[in-house]
Amino acid sequence: MSDPDLLKTLLSAIAEAASSTQMIEAVEKLAEARLEAAVPNLITVLGYNNPGAAVAAVEGLIAIGKPAVGPLLELLDGYNYGARAWALRALAGIGDPQALDLLLDAAKNDFALSVRRAAARGLGTIHWDELAVESIEPTQAKVIEVLLAVSQDHEWVVRYAAITGLQELAIASTIASPDLTRQILGHFDRLVDNDDNLAVIARIWLAQSEIQTYIAEILSAQPALEPKISVDWQATLAKLYVRKRQEQPHPEGDPYKFREVAAAILKGE
Repeated sequence: MSDPDLLKTLLSAIAEAASSTQMIEAVEKLAEARLEAAVPNLITVLGYNNPGAAVAAVEGLIAIGKPAVGPLLELLDGYNYGARAWALRALAGIGDPQALDLLLDAAKNDFALSVRRAAARGLGTIHWDELAVESIEPTQAKVIEVLLAVSQDHEWVVRYAAITGLQELAIASTIASPDLTRQILGHFDRLVDNDDNLAVIARIWLAQSEIQTYIAEILSAQPALEPKISVDWQATLAKLYVRKRQEQPHPEGDPYKFREVAAAILKGE
């Protein structure tokens, strides 16, 4: 079957879907086909009141990749915040730098927490190697500035996403711009002292651990880099221990007793 015929058949299945389950199955098949011509149709699905179908559409758009970026930017729904959030998830998964301005603005200014959250995560997934070499460091500095602010958002899920984005940026900038990495680590220290949400604190600790592991791997492979990218982990760990000692003993069943378990679960986020 030719691509146009296949597309017509797949779109007919979506139009004829008589239930939410049938809709999801039809969109999944459309996504699996990876047809560039289906990009506008997949974007339309993002606006349906069907999260399962939206997830399938996002996966399809990510699989199609760069050809989906232009239409996503052009067809972004300015009125449906749910569709905007899904579109930003697709752009985050693709990681194309063309989406940077949109992600920066959405992370700072969008009224919908789901949109700010998706944008914050997306800022950490940009493919920096697709930018001109001379623009990478200043652009990363701009992104970090936004994420530092967003990491203090009043919604904890947005703060959590910003931590994820900052972790990825710290790792991406470690060799070329170690000062940016140190700036992020210092910010994490301050956040741990001030944030009162268990999930956010656990995510900060995980980020610090992941960054430390990455730096250790680099230094193991290239010891000559140590003077450039070394980090005072003893001081970082000391601050964490102080914070832990400040916590009062918690009764049996209190969720704070399970922060290590929470950190392990959050590792997949």
